[in-house]
Amino acid sequence: MSLRLISAFSLVFAVTSTAISRPATAAVPSPDETVTCDIFVAGGGLAGAAAAYEGLLAGKTVCVTEITDWLGGQISSQGTSALDERPTQREQFFFPQGYLELRERIEDYYGELNPGDCWVSLSCFFPDDAHSMLQSQLEDAEREGQGTLKWFPSTVVKDLDLNADGTLMERVIGIQHEPTDDAPPLNTYHLSETIEDWYQYEDSDQFKKTIIEFMPQDDDWYVIDATETGELVGLADVPYRLGLDPRSHLEPSSVTESGDRYCTQGFTYTFAMEATEEPQDHPEPDFYAQYEPYYSYELERLASFDLVFTYRRLWSPETGEQDRFGGIGFTKPTPGDISMQNWTWGNDYRPGTAEDNFIYTREQLEESGQLSPGGWMGGLRTETLRRGEEHALGYFHWLVAGTTDSQLGDEFKEPHPNNRFLSGLDSPMGTEHGLSKYPYIREGRRIIGREGEGYPDGFTIWEVDITRNDLTDEYYQETLSDSEYQWLKQELAGTEAIAAMLGEDTDQRARSRIYPDSVGIGHYAIDFHPCMTEHPPEKPGNTEREGTRRAEGQAYPFQIPLRALIPQDIDNFLIAGKSIATSNIAAAAYRVHSFEWSVGAAAGTTAAFALEEDVYPYELVDGRFYSNEQLQGLKRRLEDNGNPTAFPDTSIFNNDWDDWR
Repeated sequence: MSLRLISAFSLVFAVTSTAISRPATAAVPSPDETVTCDIFVAGGGLAGAAAAYEGLLAGKTVCVTEITDWLGGQISSQGTSALDERPTQREQFFFPQGYLELRERIEDYYGELNPGDCWVSLSCFFPDDAHSMLQSQLEDAEREGQGTLKWFPSTVVKDLDLNADGTLMERVIGIQHEPTDDAPPLNTYHLSETIEDWYQYEDSDQFKKTIIEFMPQDDDWYVIDATETGELVGLADVPYRLGLDPRSHLEPSSVTESGDRYCTQGFTYTFAMEATEEPQDHPEPDFYAQYEPYYSYELERLASFDLVFTYRRLWSPETGEQDRFGGIGFTKPTPGDISMQNWTWGNDYRPGTAEDNFIYTREQLEESGQLSPGGWMGGLRTETLRRGEEHALGYFHWLVAGTTDSQLGDEFKEPHPNNRFLSGLDSPMGTEHGLSKYPYIREGRRIIGREGEGYPDGFTIWEVDITRNDLTDEYYQETLSDSEYQWLKQELAGTEAIAAMLGEDTDQRARSRIYPDSVGIGHYAIDFHPCMTEHPPEKPGNTEREGTRRAEGQAYPFQIPLRALIPQDIDNFLIAGKSIATSNIAAAAYRVHSFEWSVGAAAGTTAAFALEEDVYPYELVDGRFYSNEQLQGLKRRLEDNGNPTAFPDTSIFNNDWDDWR
C-alpha cells in the first residue's frame, strides 16, 4: 500500500469542512475597457514578476495587475528589500536565471550588491529602487522575447466568471483606482484607510475607478494567482487550507490535533529610519501605551540597538567601526545610515484568534457576503490592518525612546534619540506616512492540489518532505499514536521504505522528497513568526502560541512540484507564490525571495507551454510521470531557459545532503 494512501481524510476535512460552491456571475457594471492577454497574472510581487518575465520571453501577451503601484512585492511595496538566501545556494549561484539577472541589476545600479552593509544578507537595498530595476527587467524581456506587457498598477481583482461547469476561468474583472482631481496623491493614506474603497465599483471622494474586463486574447488563456494572500484562490472558492494543520504522521510537529485556521504567521509593516548626528524630537504617539507591552529585543544575545539597526541596513555611505555583539559581527551605524525594520518582537503583528485573524476563512468570507456576486472585498480584516500600522509606528517610538522590554526586563532597553523616521512620497517606502505600501505577508491561503496516486485527499507538500529536524525523537513517539508513528517511520525511510514497512530499524533519510514533476527549487530554513495566543496580540503578558516553534529548524534543499501549482476543479488556473499546495510548516520555508522567483518562473513557463502544446497542466501530471513526454518537454524548457528543477547531486540515490546548509 502506498504510504500516502493512508493519510487520514480528516487532515483535509478539518480545515475545508464547508461544501464548495462556485461564485455565480456577478452583476458587474459595464466595463470601461476590455483588455485581452494570453496570460493574466494577479499580483506584481516577485512570483508575479517572474511569471510575467518568462511569459514575455516566450512571446506571450501578459497582463499583470497589482494592488499597489510598485512591482516587486517583498523587495519593494512590502519593504523587505534584503534577499533571504542560503549560503551554499548563493556560493554556487544556483538560482533561476531571472533572479540572477535581478541580483546583477542591483549590483550594477549601486556598484555593489550590499550598499547597506547589512549582516542578515549579502544584499540589502532601497525598496523604491527595486521597483524601477524590476520594471526595466520586464521591459527588456518584452523586447527580447517579442512579447507584450500590459501593466495595471493600483488594480484589484473584483470578480471572476467561470464557464457553465466551473472548469475554466473565462473573464476577470479588475478595478483600477487613481486619485480624483481634488484628492492627494496615491500612497498618502494608510492602506487600512483606503483598501475597502479600492474594491468598490463606484467612484468616491478620493478615487476615480476604471472597471477593466480581462479576457483571453484568442480562445485560450491562463490565469495565475500570484497575490500575497491567495486572493483568487479565495474568490474562486477552490479547496484550500489556512493556518495550522492537524497533527499527523505527515505534519508531526503541529501543535494541534484539529488544526487552527485563525493562527497564521505574523505580517509586518516595514519602515525605514535614518541615523542622525543630533538627537531628534520623538513625541509619544497617542496609541503607544496600547502596544508598548509587546515590544522586545527578544533574546539577550540580540539586545543591542546597533545590532538591530544594522540587521537590515539599506544604505551606509560611510563605513563605521567594526563591532560585535552576541557572536555577530557588524559595522557600527554612522550618521546618514538608513535601516529597514522587520523584527519579530517589534513590528511583526501576530493575530491568531477568530476575533482578529488577518486573512478571513472561507466561513468568514461567506458570512460577510464576500463570496456572493460582486461582494469580494479582498478577503482581509481591515481593522487588523489598522492595528498592524499603529503597532509598527509604535515600534519605531520604542526603538528611539522606549525603556521597557516585554521578554527580557527593562534593564536591557535605553533610548536612542539620534534617529529619525523616514516618511514622504520620496522616502524609501514611497509613502507619505512612511510605512510600506503593503505589509510583508508570510502566509496566505494554501491550495490543496488535485487527488492522485498516494494523495487521495489532494496533493500537499508536508513537513516530513523537507525537514532536517530529528523526527525520530521520543517526543513524536509519545505524541503520535502507535500506528501514526509507524507511518512516520516509513515516510522517513527513503529508499529503505520496504524495510520500515516490515518493522525493521531504519534511519531518517538525509534528504528532502524527490518529485518527478519538479519545476523549480527552493532552500530556506523552516522559519516561524507564530501567532499570539490571546486577543489582541499586543495584550500585556501575551505569549506566542505554545509549541508552534517545535517545527522550526533547517530544511534540506527542496523542489517545487508542478502538482503544487495546480488547484482543484479549474483547469486554466495556476498558483504562484506562497499559495501553492504546502502545509503550514512547509510554507514557513517556501516563502522567501528566490523561491518566489522560481515558482513564478515555473508558473509562467507552464502557462506558455500549455498554450503552445494545447494541453492542460493537470494532464502533465496524470499517470506515470517519467513516461509523460510533454512533462519532460516542460522540464527541458525550464532547464534550457536557466530555471533549475533540481539541485546538483541531490538524487533519490544520494542520501548525503549534509553539505547543503
